[in-house]
Amino acid sequence: MNNPNFVALASCHREDRILVYHQQRILFRDGRYTWSLTELRDLLNDGHLPVLVNESDRRYLAVHVDEDFQLPDDAEFICLRRLVMEKPAEEFQIPGLGNQLTSWYRSHRYCGTCGSPTRPHHGERALSCPACEISYYPRINPCVIMLVTDGRRMLLAQHTRYRASFYSCLAGFIEVGETPEETVAREVKEEAGIEITNIRYAQSQSWPFPSQLMLGFYADYVAGELCPEPGEIEDLKWFTPEDVPNTPSAGISVAGRLIRDHCRRWQRDSNR
Repeated sequence: MNNPNFVALASCHREDRILVYHQQRILFRDGRYTWSLTELRDLLNDGHLPVLVNESDRRYLAVHVDEDFQLPDDAEFICLRRLVMEKPAEEFQIPGLGNQLTSWYRSHRYCGTCGSPTRPHHGERALSCPACEISYYPRINPCVIMLVTDGRRMLLAQHTRYRASFYSCLAGFIEVGETPEETVAREVKEEAGIEITNIRYAQSQSWPFPSQLMLGFYADYVAGELCPEPGEIEDLKWFTPEDVPNTPSAGISVAGRLIRDHCRRWQRDSNR
């Protein structure tokens, strides 16, 4: 194999660092999530094909393993979201990208058109079907996340699907044929039952659970009574900068930054 995006175990170097995943969980021990080839040599086999994640001062490789993988002593698979809470945003980039690449590789082992096994593309980060000559590249799923505001007030929700103890912004996937701004208006109407205007882009974030691109927006409330969407929204309330509940950290999520920046603007204005 001569594609540098896929590295056979026999071609791994002693200084390479390997990240091991199982269903979006990462192998973890003693505060670290990277492993040397020596530590994993007897636990991996030729059926495990590491994917190149990053190459700077050393190579970082990612590999997905099955349920029968023998864990090293005192190691465990932990939810990748735990690293988001424990590691600085810049340190999470490599394990996050590794999760995206292994999720893509695992879900495209067979051609979606003819069912033939795929194989690494000869020169690109892609998987190709030798029968159809179709190539499958890593994909991202675009989403919107929006902070609806009404003057000083901001609308925050507890999302049912995460069983979260914190409040955050409303969010949703962009559907076929929609612009991000159309998705913002639709999702707010579906999840909160209200009308909005002045939808404006703020910032974005890669979110590897498993492979989203979060597009952050602000929008202004126009009219309507709050009506949380059953099965999606557990609770929905207006908050002011003085009574912000437990929310995602601005250091790890675009939702946290939208909330923080809104609060800062109003605090600056009130101090003038």
